[in-house]
Amino acid sequence: MKRLSEIEIGKTVIIKSFEKNDIFIKLMEMGCVPGETIKVEQVAPLGDPISITVAGYNLSLRLNEAEFIFVEEMI
Repeated sequence: MKRLSEIEIGKTVIIKSFEKNDIFIKLMEMGCVPGETIKVEQVAPLGDPISITVAGYNLSLRLNEAEFIFVEEMI
């Protein structure tokens, strides 16, 4: 498993779990739930934030938020 912050632009991944942190409740409310497919769409020029597609909409996450999401690449 990798952290979402390590995934390259254009890759599609599946959320597997969250690191224990208060932010995981906020992420789940925004559609980032285990089993959900997400795609990394863009990365800001300086690397932070990143833009992902999740549950049919675009979401921007800071890298420190994306570090708490563990994902698995789709084959």
